[in-house]
Amino acid sequence: MPKFMIERSIPGAGQLTAEQLKGISQTSCGVLQAMGPRIQWVQSYITDDKVYCVYIAPDEAAVREHAQRGGFPADRVAPIRGLIDPVTAE
Repeated sequence: MPKFMIERSIPGAGQLTAEQLKGISQTSCGVLQAMGPRIQWVQSYITDDKVYCVYIAPDEAAVREHAQRGGFPADRVAPIRGLIDPVTAE
């Protein structure tokens, strides 16, 4: 199943408290549970004003549906075409 990178503009994201992040995570997980196993949240990276999320989903529409249901921005959704890391250089 394809993986997607979602870019979410959330001003002050890097200043969110642990409790706020927990609430956001709970909302996301609740939406995912309601949508069924066809979409999975892998992990998210938080920067000062953005959150970058990796999802496994059948298509971009499912990712955008999750964002809409959860009330999350999804400014950009891009299919992940590959992965490189230091091992790639070997």
